[in-house]
Amino acid sequence: MYLAAAALTIPILLRRRQSQNQSTNNKGALLGLALAAGVTNVAFVVALIEGEVMRVMLLFYLSPLWTVLLGRWWLKEKLSGRAILFFCVAMLGSVVMLWNPDIGKPWPRGLSDWLALLAGIAFSFNNVLARKLSAHSMAVKTAVTWWGVVFIATAIILIEQSPVPNVSTNVWLSAGLLGWLGIVAMTVAVLYGLARMPVYRSSVIMLFELIVAAIAAWLLTDEAMTTQEWLGGGMILLAAYGVAIIAAPQEN
Repeated sequence: MYLAAAALTIPILLRRRQSQNQSTNNKGALLGLALAAGVTNVAFVVALIEGEVMRVMLLFYLSPLWTVLLGRWWLKEKLSGRAILFFCVAMLGSVVMLWNPDIGKPWPRGLSDWLALLAGIAFSFNNVLARKLSAHSMAVKTAVTWWGVVFIATAIILIEQSPVPNVSTNVWLSAGLLGWLGIVAMTVAVLYGLARMPVYRSSVIMLFELIVAAIAAWLLTDEAMTTQEWLGGGMILLAAYGVAIIAAPQEN
C-alpha cells in the first residue's frame, strides 16, 4: 500500500533533488519524519498481529500524552488550565472506551506491548515534526512519510528474511488501489491538519478515530456498542469540542 502511494511522489522528489533552499536542520527533520512514520506504522501493525488487540490499542493511544509533552518541550507550546482539563478528559475517554478488566494492567509485558508503546511514541514524534515542518510543502512531507514506511518495512523484511507472500494478483492490485486512495487521503488529511493547529489540539481530535472504529464495528459487524463505549466516545467528543473552542481565539 505504501509503496504504491510512494511511487506517485518519485517525480516530485526528482524535481526537488537539486534544490538548495532547505537547511541542514530541515533535512534532518524531514529524515526524522520519515523514520518516525516508518516506525509508527510497522511497529503498530506487527503489534496488532502478534498481541492482544485491546492492549495494543490502549498502549498506542497513550500517544496524545507523549505528543503534548514533546510539543511543550520542542515547540514551546503552552497549555492553559482549560486545555489541560479537556486533554485529561480526552485521555480518560480513550481509556474508558478501550478498558477491559480481562486485559490486566496496561503496562508493557511482552514484545507486542512494547511495540505498541514504541508505535505511540513514534507517532508523537511524527505529529510534532509535521507541525515543526509546517513551512514545507504537503508534497514533500507526504513523500518522505511514505518512503519512510517503505524503508523501515523493507529493512525489517530483509532482517527477518521473510518470504514474499503467496497471494493472488487481485490481492496485490487491491493493496495498490488502497494505497492510491486510502493512504493518500489519510496522510494528506493528517499532515494538513497537523501543520495548522497546536499539537495538543490535534492529538485530542485524532482520538475521534476510536469513535469511528467503534461505530464501524457496530455497522459492519454483529458487534454492538456498549454503554462503556458510548460514555468514552462522548468524553472524547466533549474534549475535542472544548479544545477547538479555546484554541480558536489564540489563533486569531
